[in-house]
Amino acid sequence: MGNPSLHSIHVHPLKAARGFAPEEAVVEPWGLAGDRRWVLVDGSGKVITQRPHPRMTLAAAGLLPGGGLLLSASGRAPLTVPVPTGGTVTVEIWRDKVEAVPAHAAAHAWFSDHLGVPVRLVHLDDPATRRPLDPEYARPGETVSFADGYPLLLTTLASLDALNALVARGDHPDEGPLPMSRFRPNVVVDGSDAWAEDDWRRVAIGEVTFRVAKMCGRCVVTTTDQDTGERGREPLRTLARHRRFGDQLVFGQNLVPESGGTVRIGDPVRVLE
Repeated sequence: MGNPSLHSIHVHPLKAARGFAPEEAVVEPWGLAGDRRWVLVDGSGKVITQRPHPRMTLAAAGLLPGGGLLLSASGRAPLTVPVPTGGTVTVEIWRDKVEAVPAHAAAHAWFSDHLGVPVRLVHLDDPATRRPLDPEYARPGETVSFADGYPLLLTTLASLDALNALVARGDHPDEGPLPMSRFRPNVVVDGSDAWAEDDWRRVAIGEVTFRVAKMCGRCVVTTTDQDTGERGREPLRTLARHRRFGDQLVFGQNLVPESGGTVRIGDPVRVLE
């Protein structure tokens, strides 16, 4: 392994929508500042993602000062959504029931029109208390935003290159090479060996240290072209052949911050354990 460094940073203010790639980001206990603090829910309060609604990727959510959103999509007028105040509603994300604050009616209507189904937009007002981490991998008091399960997701360019080489030799080589956007990471590392992250247990990115909680099991979202919303078979077909760990198809590592601070593109990445 050479001298790994932080290649890129990715923040997704609204779960399942397009995000942005800043030069630096503040690391909070529950994830990068502003990351996945908003989510869409259906009429029963269940979270909506790209799994059943790949059109989610055709909408972009920019982050405004103070935590509000700027929503945009091709052919639609942009909409500014301030951080809502008022009472909470209960939303269901996987096995968790979480209290969140609904946005204004115009935001519900904007996304309902975009997806063609009735949805509501809600905001995680207090990430320090609302959603505890999975106790199997958590320490007391650790929480997470509306991310799938953990505060940050780390991937590496070397592993993506290795995966794309496998895709090129597989049944659907025309679907590759795949871009990193398919995996929707928070931090992308350059300069490591392929699959080296499988063995990492603690890492430091610049001034911030992280515990590696567990490998990231992948789902159908990785087969979704993040520019068009169209689906293929890769990388799940290739991951099933080469990256199956137990019942999961793995790419990337889930991180839990051990300290606060700011991460910046170019920061050294050190493997502590």
